[in-house]
Amino acid sequence: MIDNRFDIDILNLYMKTKIIEWYGWYGAVAVVFAYILISFSVINGNNIWYQILNGTGALGIVLVSFHKRNYQPAALNIIWCIVALIAIVKIIF
Repeated sequence: MIDNRFDIDILNLYMKTKIIEWYGWYGAVAVVFAYILISFSVINGNNIWYQILNGTGALGIVLVSFHKRNYQPAALNIIWCIVALIAIVKIIF
């Protein structure tokens, strides 16, 4: 008899890993897309969407970096998130 609990645990771990990987890829794409938008003057640095793309993108990179125990990009992107959060607060208020 196959232990269904073990199979479910393996499936959950696989799904968690895949979700983290996808969010990491979102992060990379979001940061690059934000850079493209600002480089070609589609938006400026005071645009909230630019800051949201940077902040959420950096969070995705932080998540995947911690998951893979790669702490240098995690540290860099934590700072990137903080800068984006401060910029969003300044834009809103």
